[in-house]
Amino acid sequence: MTDSLLPLAAVLVSGGAAVPILASGGRPNVREGWTLLAAAANLAIVASMVPGVVFDGQVYVTDFGTFVPGVRFALRVDPLALLFGLLASLLWLVTSFYSIGYMRGLDEHAQTRYFAAFAGSVASAVGVAFASNLVVLFVFYELLTVATYPLVTHDETDEARAAGRKYLAYTFGGGVAVLAGTVLVFWATGTTAFTAGGIGALADADPTVARAAFALLAGGFGVKAALMPLHSWLPDAMVAPTPVSGLLHAVAVVKSGVFGIARVLLDVFGLDLVGALGLDVVLASVAAFTLVVASVIALRQENLKRRLAYSTVSQLSYIVLGLSVLDPMATTGGLLHIPAHAFMKLTLFFCAGAIHVETHTDDIPNMAGIGARMPLTMGAFTVAAAGMAGIPLVAGFVSKYYILIGTVSTGQVVFTAALLVSGVLNIAYFWPVVYTAFFESPGRSDTKPVVEGPLGGRFGGETPATDGGREPDEEDANGTDDHGFAPDHEGQGVQDDIEVSEQLAPEHGPTSSLDWEHRAPNGSESTWFMLGPILFAAAGSVVLGLVPTQAVFLRIVDLIVSGLTGVVV
Repeated sequence: MTDSLLPLAAVLVSGGAAVPILASGGRPNVREGWTLLAAAANLAIVASMVPGVVFDGQVYVTDFGTFVPGVRFALRVDPLALLFGLLASLLWLVTSFYSIGYMRGLDEHAQTRYFAAFAGSVASAVGVAFASNLVVLFVFYELLTVATYPLVTHDETDEARAAGRKYLAYTFGGGVAVLAGTVLVFWATGTTAFTAGGIGALADADPTVARAAFALLAGGFGVKAALMPLHSWLPDAMVAPTPVSGLLHAVAVVKSGVFGIARVLLDVFGLDLVGALGLDVVLASVAAFTLVVASVIALRQENLKRRLAYSTVSQLSYIVLGLSVLDPMATTGGLLHIPAHAFMKLTLFFCAGAIHVETHTDDIPNMAGIGARMPLTMGAFTVAAAGMAGIPLVAGFVSKYYILIGTVSTGQVVFTAALLVSGVLNIAYFWPVVYTAFFESPGRSDTKPVVEGPLGGRFGGETPATDGGREPDEEDANGTDDHGFAPDHEGQGVQDDIEVSEQLAPEHGPTSSLDWEHRAPNGSESTWFMLGPILFAAAGSVVLGLVPTQAVFLRIVDLIVSGLTGVVV
């Protein structure tokens, strides 16, 4: 171990940025400069520890001494901590650029509060990553809930406040379960410190106590990991601005949940004890159920962000399933899916946000032909969607391949089948979005061509449904009108900004035509503050899929797995 202030500096730089951000609220350029400077500094600090951890086997520790009797308040950067901390730091910088374009593009209110809360959220996520024991992890886990609450309720509408109350109820409830499980572990062993391979004294504890502690910890962290039936806060939180959705789904909140489960499995109980207590099958079964059922629910969502939300619920369970199979290959896949999912899902949410800013369209049926208006955005969306479905050459294929091989090698064919079924469902709910954007025209669109219509959609002599298959003036359950505008949500009053070459006929009849203006793929479709992060995240998805052995994240994962199992995958 190496005594170092670097772990502390990473947390303080992120959290401390909130002060100058708040102080410069009247000067947007200065405020956003502080945001970018803090994000870059945080990434530089975390990245500086990569050579020591990955190549020299160092563990960086900042120790403040005894926190509560028997527990030290210490931050520690080992390979698992570096995996999550590096991911959060890198994507905070990317999301900061995107947030500037998004918030300015919609002229959002309370931008200073937004950027300050964002900084506090990332500081908490880095604290979760670098926690050296369950008590410190619990502290930062709860701080993350507090810091993200203003982001969830940013719109200040009744819907946003209701989503915020639900978010607090679920996540604070999960925190109570984590605390209870931590107390049981301390009572049974006298320590809560993370130990590679698990806390040895737990093997000698009463099995009933050990199982109860595991259930509380896995359930508590499972709230933010969105394991069913603890998932419903996540789709409701989509009322938040899209960069927040990206933070919730790809960077901080949900990843803190799966990271907590990883710590419990690998460094509190250990894989051998989890198997001996029969806890692996239970957790894997919950994960398999979640990844299939959430995919089915995603099929029925017409709002793009809600479809992506249920996709997240499903994809997080790939990580949990990979960890709970107790096979080196599956463990590698589960851990690798943490960064793989982050890059892919961030790309998808960035694309959804860019579509909203530029066209104020949120529902999939209203996106017919939008690929002509936003070719780079929808091209990046297609790449990320292919990866989420496990198509080769993109990150999702590599991580899911490892998990699939792990389930096959252990003979757990039920979980193998669940993975294959979910993969097919992934294609089924992503393909209609891609097809609608590139191969349909407004007024002649089929909402879900793979599910409900002839393969590939409807064309030819059929009478087209009006405005994406809905009756004129119909208002959907999400509160948007039949062109995807949300009068009480982001971007109200900007309906006339939509760029079209032909306007709808006065009566919106079956013969009306709405064609998106064609744009060349040269960046003219949006600001580069938004397009740059979209293309960066999409490129990251491809790099992890094409050259995974050269990516630092796979190197870190290999280090974790070989240290735990002695097996080099």
